[in-house]
Amino acid sequence: MKAIAFTQHGLPIEDPKSLMDMDLPKPAPGPRDLLVEVRAISVNPVDTKIRAGSAATEPKVVGWDAVGIVRETGPEVTLFKAGDEVFYAGSIARPGNYSEFHLVDERIVGRKPTSIDNAHAAALPLTSITAWELLFDRLGVQEGGGEGDSLLIIGAGGGVGSILVQLARQLTKLTVIGTASRPETREWVKDLGAHHVIDHSQPLVEQLEKIGVGQVSHVASLTHTDSYFPQLIEALRPQGRLALIDDPKTLDVVPMKRKALSLHWELMFTRSLYETPDMIAQHELLNRVSALIDQGVLKTTLGEHFGVINAENLRRAHAVIESGKARGKIVLEGF
Repeated sequence: MKAIAFTQHGLPIEDPKSLMDMDLPKPAPGPRDLLVEVRAISVNPVDTKIRAGSAATEPKVVGWDAVGIVRETGPEVTLFKAGDEVFYAGSIARPGNYSEFHLVDERIVGRKPTSIDNAHAAALPLTSITAWELLFDRLGVQEGGGEGDSLLIIGAGGGVGSILVQLARQLTKLTVIGTASRPETREWVKDLGAHHVIDHSQPLVEQLEKIGVGQVSHVASLTHTDSYFPQLIEALRPQGRLALIDDPKTLDVVPMKRKALSLHWELMFTRSLYETPDMIAQHELLNRVSALIDQGVLKTTLGEHFGVINAENLRRAHAVIESGKARGKIVLEGF
């Protein structure tokens, strides 16, 4: 099967060997696996981080967002059958989906939305799972709840932020404040439903005061948390909650004590990595997102379509992700 992989980590993305077109063996499904024929993928920061930092003694395939058609099922599969259209993010403990065929555990797979095409659906799984778990599981917001509370989203114009803004606006009563520093991303975040958009390159507390919000009850920090951390503590009201998804080198959490603030980590791969008893929650979550898309409550966050799935186009996509200037999701389609 066609695949895009690397054999040497840490190469700059401009190097043709950083991602290469290859021909690899087609895998066979395990007991609860689906063998999916991949039709479209999207690119995430985790792809670039693993390419840069994960040693490889044999061809390593990354990629954790896919749409495709189930072609074979393992003997214990009960949720899907051959021919079903699916979308999913997969497991970081297994090969990624920059390949024509891909294996994934059925418990972390959802049914593709019927109202959108493969490319638009591929933009959704990883960011939807991350945003949903962050908002409802980590920050503890209830669907339909949050009246009188407010959510500050740092980096609201990226992939996770683009979904989180929508979930918070459509499924809760929170006041949603997103941050963006460029005119195009500010407009993007506003169009997605944020009540307010402020500039994360400027002091946050002053801007919150200007829009009449003052201190917020919840913060979702999606990027550069270590840079914003003192400001976030100041911006949070007593007993507030802070959740993050990035990888700060270090955090001094002691200043959080005076306000009795709580800190929460979100990693959407945790359930599949440890095969937790509630692993199937991601199947249910993705089906819910699919239904909300088809009902017109949520919309896809596809930002750019980079063409067919090959090494050249993926190197180009990785370069944009590494620049920090992506808006929404970068999608590729077909081999």
